[in-house]
Parts: sequence; structure tokens; C-alpha cells
Amino acid sequence: MGEIHAIRKEEPMIASELSDGILLLTLQNPPANALSLAMMQMLLDLLLSAREDDRVHVIILRSGLKLFSAGHDLKEMTAHRSDEDRGRAFFEATMRLCAELMQEIVRHPRPVIASVDGLATAAGCQLVASCDLAICSDKSTFCTPGVNIGLFCSTPMVALSRNVSRKQAMEMLLTGETIDASTAREFGLVNRVVPQEYLNQIVRKYAQSIAAKSPLTVKIGKEAFYRQLEMGLTAAYDYAAGIMVENMLARDAEEGINAFIEKRSPEWKGE
Repeated sequence: MGEIHAIRKEEPMIASELSDGILLLTLQNPPANALSLAMMQMLLDLLLSAREDDRVHVIILRSGLKLFSAGHDLKEMTAHRSDEDRGRAFFEATMRLCAELMQEIVRHPRPVIASVDGLATAAGCQLVASCDLAICSDKSTFCTPGVNIGLFCSTPMVALSRNVSRKQAMEMLLTGETIDASTAREFGLVNRVVPQEYLNQIVRKYAQSIAAKSPLTVKIGKEAFYRQLEMGLTAAYDYAAGIMVENMLARDAEEGINAFIEKRSPEWKGE
């Protein structure tokens, strides 16, 4: 990747950088980017903050380590087995925060792109599946291996089963085996597989393309996409038709159509 560097202890678990409408969030929690309680809370807080920042048009989520994420911090969770309740309260807090984080990615008004280089396992794979787009290097691998240690990947299953077919999801969940980047593309878990040395460049091109669009239109479209997926066909068309009408009445749609007719670049106002 070229941009990986040694993480100093004083550095935050997630580095945040905003440039040209693109918010780059880099996971850097050595050694394996485990999704500890603190790590998930920090990521959630950054996403919530981005909701209120009109400068943010698209978000890239990537790793600064040699792998994407190893999932939940099993050492942290195991340490709470000595609690009076055998860890029940901590386990519940962890899983509920994880669910809140993944739903925030889906419901976020800005598109979120996962840039994956290396292993994404368990909740790390769930993180990839929760993003709107996922682009990975040809060195990336993915798995939901909880079944191997007696802990079925039930929460990763939610995101996984909404991205790949049922039988492919069950194959990953029941065997716990690792799939390579090309298989992840075949399954529909990622959009594209690219040479490792071009990953950052290609992900940024995707982000720049999205950032150039009307932020209002993208927000409307993302929300509508996920809502209609949960509906029956007739209800989905009724809902989408209403969304199209409201979108047509937006100033950005008026400007965009006029710019197309007049063969000029649109000037978005976000309204």
C-alpha cells in the first residue's frame, strides 16, 4: 500500500482527514484493528460528527495496518468472563454498539466506501459488507470464522446476507473458511478487485466522482435505496415514485436538468 507506517502509541485509533469533500477515516489500532468497544465508539462518533458537516460529501474507510480488521476484540471480551454476570452486560454492550455502528453506516446521508487491503474477518467483514461500496486489493481475504471457535458470526451474518446470496452467505458462515478477493467479487461482497499498488488511487477516483454530485441528490438516493429493499414490489414502486416527485422539485434537480439541456456543468446548492 505504500502509505502504511508504524503507529505510535499516542496516535488515535482512527485518523481523520478531510479534503475536497472526502473524509478519510483510517483504522490504526495495532496489531489487528480489533473492533474494541473504544474503537467502535470512536468510529461511531466520527460518523455522527460527519452528519453535521456540510463539507463532507463521501467517506472512505480504510486501514493503516497490514490487514483491514480482525473483528471484535476477543481478549477484551474474554477478560469480562470474570465479572459477576460472566460478562453478559459487557457482551450486550459490545453487540449493541456494533449493531448501532453498522446501522449508522447504512443510514448515513453520505456514501461510505470501504477500501480493503488485507484480511477482513468476522466483524471486520461485517464492516466491509455494511459499507455502500467496497473496493479491495488483490491481496485481500475475507471470512466469518466464528463457527470455528464456537461463536457463530450472527451479527456479521446480518450484513453479509444482505450482500451475497443465501447459499454463499451460509457457505462462509458454516465453514468459516477464508475466501480470496476474486471470490469476494464473485459473491458480490466487493465491487472491484484492483492491484494492491493502485488501490488508494482507484478508491479516491470513486470518491471524487461521488463528491462531484449533488449532495442532496445522493442523500435522497441512498436513503431511498435501502428503504425500498425492505418493501414488496408494489410498495417499493409507490414509495420510489413519491421520492422521484420530491426530488424533481428540488433546486438541484432543476439546476442539473437545465445544465444538461444547456450543455454546461451544474452548480449544486444542496437544496
